[in-house]
Amino acid sequence: MIEMYRSKNCGELRISDVEQEVVLSGWVQSNRDFGGMTFIDLRDRYGITQVVFNSDDNEKLSEGARKLGREFVIKISGTVRERSNKNPNRPTGEVEIEVKEMEILNASKVPPFTIENETDGGEDLRMKYRYLDIRRNPLKEKLMFRSKLAIETRKYLDNQGFIEIETPVLIKSTPEGARDFVVPSRMNPGQFYALPQSPQTFKQILMVAGMDKYFQIVKCFRDEDLRADRQPEFTQIDCEMAFVTQEDILNTFEDLTKELFKGLKGIDLPDFPRITYDEAMKKYGSDKPDLRFGMEFIELNEDMQGNGFGVFDNAEFVVGIIAEGIAGSYSNKQMKELTEWVQRPQIGSKGLVYVKYNEDGSIKSTIGKFYSDNDLNTLKEKIGAQNGDVLFILCGETEKTRKQLNELRLEMARRMGLMTKGDFKPLWVVDFPLLEWDEESNRFHAMHHPFTSPKKQDQEKMMKGEHETMKGLKADAYDLVINGSEIGGGSIRIHDRELQSKNFDLLGFSKEEAEEQFGFLLGAFEYGAPPHGGIAFGFDRLCAVMNGESSIRDFIAFPKNNQGRDMMIDCPATISEEQQNELSLKSTFVGSNE
Repeated sequence: MIEMYRSKNCGELRISDVEQEVVLSGWVQSNRDFGGMTFIDLRDRYGITQVVFNSDDNEKLSEGARKLGREFVIKISGTVRERSNKNPNRPTGEVEIEVKEMEILNASKVPPFTIENETDGGEDLRMKYRYLDIRRNPLKEKLMFRSKLAIETRKYLDNQGFIEIETPVLIKSTPEGARDFVVPSRMNPGQFYALPQSPQTFKQILMVAGMDKYFQIVKCFRDEDLRADRQPEFTQIDCEMAFVTQEDILNTFEDLTKELFKGLKGIDLPDFPRITYDEAMKKYGSDKPDLRFGMEFIELNEDMQGNGFGVFDNAEFVVGIIAEGIAGSYSNKQMKELTEWVQRPQIGSKGLVYVKYNEDGSIKSTIGKFYSDNDLNTLKEKIGAQNGDVLFILCGETEKTRKQLNELRLEMARRMGLMTKGDFKPLWVVDFPLLEWDEESNRFHAMHHPFTSPKKQDQEKMMKGEHETMKGLKADAYDLVINGSEIGGGSIRIHDRELQSKNFDLLGFSKEEAEEQFGFLLGAFEYGAPPHGGIAFGFDRLCAVMNGESSIRDFIAFPKNNQGRDMMIDCPATISEEQQNELSLKSTFVGSNE
């Protein structure tokens, strides 16, 4: 007989398999001793099967089973039989294995946390023992979802004629964007590679090379401060197309998104609405608005200024939102707590004004000294508020106040239960500004990146380079947003050397700097560069959003923590003095006198 570890897995046996002789291998999930009978739940990646040891049949075998600890790796052989007490919550719950032979393949120490759907392990502990955490269903299923999403993405793009091409991981450091991770070169002392923040210039070069439709599911690296939806290394669905307009790209990748939601979640998404960047900022104070709920901004300068209330009269911008139906349920204590919430340093508002339109028609307001009930009722009619609603108002500098009210809008939606899990509201945000002026550095920065094309009607203005005109330039740039998360972003690219050189000039590059950093790209543009554009989806974030999660960490097999550390292998770490010398690096050992 040929030796095998398993003839079936732990998730596939059904009532139709009764009387079969099978071999299973896996981990001991639980061990229940009832004297003459010992029951073990045997687990592998595919599921759990109950196996039974009967001391009447084989006392020695049963004695060995009673000594098995959690997470022991064992192989058993036996006969499938129908369970007397079936478990309807388990696919294998109608059957069990009557064990005839058992082999311990490996013993296990007691795990530092329970390997169950709901575990008692804290995040740092589970990251240290990531290989144990991955055995739990929630994490295992997320990694399996990620795999399926990658496969379905490749299928769709392949059907659309895209070619998957790998681009270099060791590249040149560039000053724009986030900080690069750098890698010293042993063979070129004092010189460094950088790890790519994106394959941007390479995919543009591929369009010049005539590859027409490129994609790559690619690792990217950014040395930036971390949070729940950021990691120092992350994955993008990176794409570029030649001879296309913005419309072509939006249609292609809207269809990709619909295919992924349909194939993996069984959800038919409607056509995605499109709003401009300016409209998004005006209505929601954010370029990635969550459209699962309303609470659009209401600009109130005209209505609220001129009544002798100095806070409003002296403000550049007065703006509010309506929270529907909460007037009766929000106490004074809750209003005070909400005021303190917007005054936190993270939000930075000086205060919060509210007007309660109670169900009985009465009004309670923090500005009653300056605005009569008649004034506030007139306002109510104008803005479309109803009895039971609360109007929240912030004021201050326009840009800051919009950002503050966006945070309040999101917080109220959380508190009111308006962010429904399983509800998905995608949209395209288009017509971003091409450039942003930075007062500190006294120069323009690219809103997306330096290769983004201005709209055709703005190209002549850009070539003139007049400072005030530059602030109004619009780009052929677009973001895909789902439920308040930016899933992807891209643009039509500049494909003309003169226009690209002018953009570098506006961004503060000298001719020499532009040539040193991007001469290869500028040179390529002189050899027949086609019109082209592309997009990149945050693959980890797409996984999280499709599953209603805010953190990308559990969709990455071996993530870093908030300090950028891998808790399992304990890195980053020091390197030996010999390695440092090989790399021409000054010693950085703790205690060094150098």
